[in-house]
Amino acid sequence: MELTNDIEVTAPIEEVWAAFNDVERIAPCLPGAQLQEIEGEEYRGVVKVKVGPITAQYKGAAVFEERDKDNWRVVIKGDGRDTRGAGNASALITATLDPKSDTVTGVNVTTDLTITGKVAQFGRGAIADVSTKLMGQFADNLEALLEEGPAADADDAAPETAAAEEAATPAAAADVPAASGVRKIDSPEAEAVDLLEVAGTPVLKRLAIPVGILVVHIVLRRMLRNN
Repeated sequence: MELTNDIEVTAPIEEVWAAFNDVERIAPCLPGAQLQEIEGEEYRGVVKVKVGPITAQYKGAAVFEERDKDNWRVVIKGDGRDTRGAGNASALITATLDPKSDTVTGVNVTTDLTITGKVAQFGRGAIADVSTKLMGQFADNLEALLEEGPAADADDAAPETAAAEEAATPAAAADVPAASGVRKIDSPEAEAVDLLEVAGTPVLKRLAIPVGILVVHIVLRRMLRNN
């Protein structure tokens, strides 16, 4: 299914562009998402969602497929699998920035989403409504992040630090095996997004029947296991 969302961020386009290209910085802005490690251009982590008593955790990876600053456009491909084996999710996300003014940036996000499993049972309409509200939360979080100011540029200090460490321990450095290239990210565990809470009353009415069916299914399954 294809989902389209338009948001506005109160920040200059250059700052928004820099944030969109800094996954480590922007990941916490997305509700339910946690970046865990980076290897080269691949970013790995989890996204947690729940519907009433049902919780799903999608563990996967994302990569940039396109970064076109001339047209203020980024394309990200992400794939994830429910850690309980109850479904998969993949998304091709295209974000295009538009300078509304010197201090306001419009962002059009088009997501080509494919999901299987429990969450997929809620249908396109419900998922689209939830997506819109989550993108609104994302925009608010992004604005708050940008208000804190630009992130420190660690790249400038890295060469000096590395040279100092090598000079201090030349013998030891020769004995250390090459790094795997995987960098662990020390980030707080993400809180699962409660889709029913995010959806609100209109969507709750549409979800009432499938959620009821899922709850009954879970209860029956547990009863059978106990017997």
